[in-house]
Amino acid sequence: MSDLKAITDTLISCDMDTLMDLVKTALDEGIPAGDILSQGLIGGMAVVGERMESGEMFIPEVLMAAHCMGTAVELLTPHLAEGEATSAGRVVIGTVKGDLHDIGKNLVVMMMESVGFEVTDLGVDVDADTFLKAIEEHKPQIVGLSALLTTTMPMMRDTVAKIAECDHRDALKIMVGGAPVDQAFADEIGADAYAPDAGSASKLAKALMNG
Repeated sequence: MSDLKAITDTLISCDMDTLMDLVKTALDEGIPAGDILSQGLIGGMAVVGERMESGEMFIPEVLMAAHCMGTAVELLTPHLAEGEATSAGRVVIGTVKGDLHDIGKNLVVMMMESVGFEVTDLGVDVDADTFLKAIEEHKPQIVGLSALLTTTMPMMRDTVAKIAECDHRDALKIMVGGAPVDQAFADEIGADAYAPDAGSASKLAKALMNG
């Protein structure tokens, strides 16, 4: 539908006022709220993630797009039928013990939520036991660990090792990321996936959920 394409394009361009007008018009025209969400908005944020990954969009633009997305979802929520906004999956995420950096992690949370994931954000300076308790409580399909300091990489290793021993390990995918982390380190510590940035993290999470 051309209306949904316009919503996607306007979200990518971060034009909040026009986006709200387009969403309202689409609702008035009888386009299902679920279609506006999944095809117009989530589709747009998928493009934003790809452009961030390729360097075509930068963090301020991505944050603006995520803000537009959140506002549009608030407008749609009363119109969504029960079960219509099906979750893409559940994610538990946090920055490991000893590390207080959260900008990158927060951006990953925003991107994950923008493409339909239910995210439990444990914050920063999170020890292994807190991750384990959250896994037990929320039963996520994905757990994400962030480290922005080389000095906290050993803590990421230890946390992954403890998660690997938990009862839910077989149903769980462990994603890691952060400035000092790379694919080789992820492989070395037994993580299932490595994402270099927020755009690729949301894309990779969807790929993990699809098997």
